[in-house]
Amino acid sequence: MKNLLTDIAGVRVGHAQDERIASGVTAIVFDEPAVAAMDVRGGGPGTREGALLDLANTVERIDAIALSGGSAFGLETGGGVQAALAEQGRGFAVRGALVPIVPGAVVFDLLNGGDKKWGRFAPYRDLGYAAAVAATADTFALGNAGAGLGATTGTFKGGVGSASAKSGDVTVAALAVVNAIGTVTVGDGPWFWAAPFEQHQEFGGRGLPAAFTPDMLRSRLKGGPNVTAIENTTIAVVVTDATLTKPQARRLAMIAQTGFARAIYPVHAPLDGDTVFAASIGNKTIDPLYGLTELGMVAANVMARAIARGVYEASRLPFADAQPSWKSKFG
Repeated sequence: MKNLLTDIAGVRVGHAQDERIASGVTAIVFDEPAVAAMDVRGGGPGTREGALLDLANTVERIDAIALSGGSAFGLETGGGVQAALAEQGRGFAVRGALVPIVPGAVVFDLLNGGDKKWGRFAPYRDLGYAAAVAATADTFALGNAGAGLGATTGTFKGGVGSASAKSGDVTVAALAVVNAIGTVTVGDGPWFWAAPFEQHQEFGGRGLPAAFTPDMLRSRLKGGPNVTAIENTTIAVVVTDATLTKPQARRLAMIAQTGFARAIYPVHAPLDGDTVFAASIGNKTIDPLYGLTELGMVAANVMARAIARGVYEASRLPFADAQPSWKSKFG
């Protein structure tokens, strides 16, 4: 186990980014079409092909997921991923045509110090193509990588995090792009809200404070009360090698959102666009009630760990007034 999303056989992850604009993209590519669904809890989401994943609609399987910075500009990332998959002959067959199915979601990173004057067209389509081509089943970068390059939180630099776990003989793993309006750490200290779920000191092993003070529990929100833009959002993917139907995948995404609540304080806010995609790419049978419940429990724990790792592994951006990283203060 690599403690990454690529612990699921048949899943590849690729990053592409532009250091000048301080933004990037992440492509999750499935070797075979995966059953998938989506759950949105934030008040300001930016998504692509979200309606397609509705349980009432026809398509059940997807080829990839595109995660991006850039706010609404980043929705073009999916087109780049689509182009790479089309070159490989992937897609939903409609007579003689193949249409790669690539849902996606974006985070707002337009105010992080990078130069966003990219000209007539944003670079996200090309970045999406590069990320899909680079996708690997091996290890991949965390922190300031791909869609997490420009991410921030209420206190520390955000980024990409990932984690995995076993539930019996079933594997479940998550990848999160952490760009929350709230905080992933307790107060101004080194403790992560997700500390009870940490494995093998994967985000510093600091545990929780001995006691919680009122100051630790006050809000520390990115931007303050005069914010008018949706500057935030945590977007994530949870994948399992258990066999799930589309409704079961939706339930898994819903339970996995619990991991957001365990790791981010506060969460699902009006200025967040918190979104979780859930996908099944395996053939391991589980009980549809108790088995799915346990799988969701583990998925929520894994999600919390992935979110904490996204902040723990991040680095400060090289701009004036850039947010500090957790490691620059406590590492």
